[in-house]
Amino acid sequence: MSLLRVEGLNKEFGGVHAVQDLSFEINPGTVHAIIGPNGAGKTTLFNLITGVYTPSAGRIHFDDQDVTTLKPYQLAQRGISRTFQNLQIFFNMSAIENVMVGMHLQCDSRFIPSLLRLPSVRRRERELRLEVERLMEFVGLGDYVESDASAMPYGALKRLEIARSLATKPKMILLDEPAAGLNPAETKDIDDLIQKVARSGITVVFVEHDMRLVMGVSDHILVLESGTKLAEGTVQEIRHNPDVVAAYLGEAGRDR
Repeated sequence: MSLLRVEGLNKEFGGVHAVQDLSFEINPGTVHAIIGPNGAGKTTLFNLITGVYTPSAGRIHFDDQDVTTLKPYQLAQRGISRTFQNLQIFFNMSAIENVMVGMHLQCDSRFIPSLLRLPSVRRRERELRLEVERLMEFVGLGDYVESDASAMPYGALKRLEIARSLATKPKMILLDEPAAGLNPAETKDIDDLIQKVARSGITVVFVEHDMRLVMGVSDHILVLESGTKLAEGTVQEIRHNPDVVAAYLGEAGRDR
C-alpha cells in the first residue's frame, strides 16, 4: 500500500499550468527523488503536497486518507514535514531552540498549566529537550547543542533544518534541494543523513539538482518537465531513459 498517492494533480497560476495532470505513488520507507530543469514544477508540487497551495484539480491521498484541502499544520499532525529551498532558520535563537520549535505538537499547550508553569509542564519541557539533544546527535550536530544558530556554518544549518523537521515525528519528510550551496564534504554528510533517516523508517522525498546525490541514494525517481511527468522509475531506468537523457541529464548523466 502506498503512503502518498497523487491523482490527476493540476495547479494553474493565471492561466500558467505549473503542474498538469500529474499522478504518481510513493511507497513507505523509500527514498524518492523528484528531478527536472528549473521551472519544471518541483517546488510547486512540494507546496501542493504540504498544503501551501490548493490544487486547481486532482486529489492527494496520504496514509490512505484524502488530504487534498488540508492546511499545513493539519498535514504536520498527520505526519508530513518539510524543509525549504531557502533556509528558514531563526537566527536570533540557539540551535537547540530552533529544533524545539518542531516539538510544538508534543508540548502541553493548555493555557492555565503553561501560564502557571506547573510541574507537569516543566517536566515535559525537560523530556523534550533531552529528545532534541538526541535528535541533534542523530543528524550530526551534537557539538552544536549550545551554539547560537547565527554562529553555525551553512552546511550545519542545512542539517539543523532537517532536525527541526524530524522533531515533528513525521512519517514522510520532504527536502527541497538539501544539498544546494554545499561543498562536496557537506553534500556527503547530507547523502549519509538521507540514508540514515530512511533506515529509521521515515519516507524521504527530495528535490535536488546534484545528480550524483540523486543517483546514489534514491530508490525511485520522478522526472518532471514543464509541470508534467516525463519519466518515472528506478535509478537504472532513469539513467538509461533516452527522453530523460535528452531533456535533462545529458550524455554525462549516463556515467554518474
